[in-house]
Amino acid sequence: MAFEVDFLPVGNGERSGDAIAVRYGTPGNYTIVIYDGGTKESGQALVDHVRQHYQTEYVDHVVNSHPDADHASGLSVVLEQLKVGTLWMHRPWEYSHIICDYFRDGRITSDSLKERLQKKMRAAYDLELLAQSKGIPISEPFQGQAIGLFHVLSPSADWYVHDLIPAFEKSPEQKLQEEAAAHGAFGLLKSAVFDAAKKAATWIAEQWNVELLREDVETSAENESSVILYGYMAEEQEAVLLTGDAGVRALAAAADYLEENNVSAPTHVKFIQVPHHGSRHNVSSIVLDRLIGPRLPAQPVQPSRTAFVSAGAESESHPRKMVINAFIKRGFRVIATKGSSVRYPRNMPGRGWAPATPLTFSDKVEAWD
Repeated sequence: MAFEVDFLPVGNGERSGDAIAVRYGTPGNYTIVIYDGGTKESGQALVDHVRQHYQTEYVDHVVNSHPDADHASGLSVVLEQLKVGTLWMHRPWEYSHIICDYFRDGRITSDSLKERLQKKMRAAYDLELLAQSKGIPISEPFQGQAIGLFHVLSPSADWYVHDLIPAFEKSPEQKLQEEAAAHGAFGLLKSAVFDAAKKAATWIAEQWNVELLREDVETSAENESSVILYGYMAEEQEAVLLTGDAGVRALAAAADYLEENNVSAPTHVKFIQVPHHGSRHNVSSIVLDRLIGPRLPAQPVQPSRTAFVSAGAESESHPRKMVINAFIKRGFRVIATKGSSVRYPRNMPGRGWAPATPLTFSDKVEAWD
């Protein structure tokens, strides 16, 4: 078994996204999985990458982790220009008839809710329409399903339909818009800019034996709906974990599923995608301990495990230093895209790429308050 995981850069500014390609198998019998496509520009880069480095026009599986535009938009380019076996994506609008009763507003009908969800998640909906026009089969990735060598750890179908989709309408982005309408957009923006500047200038010391991640952090329901994939390479006795923008609840659900199936993730996970571009609102010490193991007593000279994080080239908020520290403390070398493609290969021929420079441990991290 040979495999490689490629993270391509998404965006040049503050905003980050994901564009990931995975190839595994043996020469002449490889399977290719695309996990998220970022923007249209990074989607084109994925197409060019598959053609140049994988030397094929065929992708077995395309996975949209969740419906955010910075994950779904680029996949339309992949579907347009390459042959695709199966598109894996959630279609929340298909459950409007089930969740309509969760909303107390009697004016909301199943059809109006379906239309609202399609409009709100336009990039994902366009992806569905494109796949249907090209005759590409669409499957919904729920806990327990297999996507090639990978298994879906989260979300479960029940949690997705009855908890997460109704909460899509209460996302942090909508709350911000509601607050702007209530208090005045200019005043809110001015306050947000002041708070951001204040936080950017405030730092706090962190040591190896002290971790400042919080356990009560939250992220949007859309992020929590991210498809978490676990791929175990038996010959190498190591696993690859892709997390999208998953938060603590989804990561805990993934850990629950692995433990229920007697899989020791901390023993096997040698490669992990740092969730949500290194946001500190998506991970906690407890959930990291369960998925990748507890902190080591001292920093290893040569880390044996690798974590990649997708981060915009000029992003100052991604990844957070306390999140980088948390992975380093658990024996990972952490590498950020920051405008460059990065690769994690096993038993694959070299490409002549220069070695990536890992991020370093920081003795000062961003303060919470």
